[in-house]
Amino acid sequence: MSLRICILETDILRPEFIDQYQGYGQMFKDLFSKQPIAAEFVIYNVVNGHYPSDDEAFDAYLVTGSKADSFGTDPWIQTLKAYLLTRYERGDKLLGVCFGHQLLALLLGGKSERATQGWGVGIHEYKLAAKAPWMSPVVEDLTLLISHQDQVTALPENATVVASSDFCPFAAYHINDQVLCFQGHPEFIHDYSRALLDLRQEHLGQQVYSKGIASLKSDHHGETVAEWMMRFVAHKPTAESA
Repeated sequence: MSLRICILETDILRPEFIDQYQGYGQMFKDLFSKQPIAAEFVIYNVVNGHYPSDDEAFDAYLVTGSKADSFGTDPWIQTLKAYLLTRYERGDKLLGVCFGHQLLALLLGGKSERATQGWGVGIHEYKLAAKAPWMSPVVEDLTLLISHQDQVTALPENATVVASSDFCPFAAYHINDQVLCFQGHPEFIHDYSRALLDLRQEHLGQQVYSKGIASLKSDHHGETVAEWMMRFVAHKPTAESA
């Protein structure tokens, strides 16, 4: 039986990217099609006010990345926060990436803000700080494509760090068997990251831009993280681990 995942898309791509990439929801669908656990995905763009109807059932809800700040006051962000809090209180499984990672941390008692470290771009490497049954396949260190100037600076008190680096101490976390979030973008591909870097070259400054471009020569674990996410959703905790 396949999983059913609701993708809450929290951005509208820049016009010059739409023809090739469509949106972050589609990027996630493309990514998840490469991992072994069967799943179907329904995309709702919450910026445009689109949400599932009350009678639709999903195994998990995935909150995508966004140009917006997770701590922003836009009405659509406030609506999304209220929706996610309801889902959390009902016991639904929640997944977050970048903006979603930060928003869920903020919503559940942590903190996210503009990072003093500045922009993170290109491919970044993290140390794994936790092990769990759903973290299969096993990797020694985690690498992901990133594009962010905000970070989670305090985790919810019941959260466990999954991955960290000096630049980004709370790069991934989970809350029991219910919430799993990553600062990095498993759905990004090298070409899209390069396009974002080129778009922001002047804003980033030459040093950050050049380092980001150079990092794209490496590979990343986007497909591994996609499989972790689906295993996390499919995982049924035993009585001992609940």
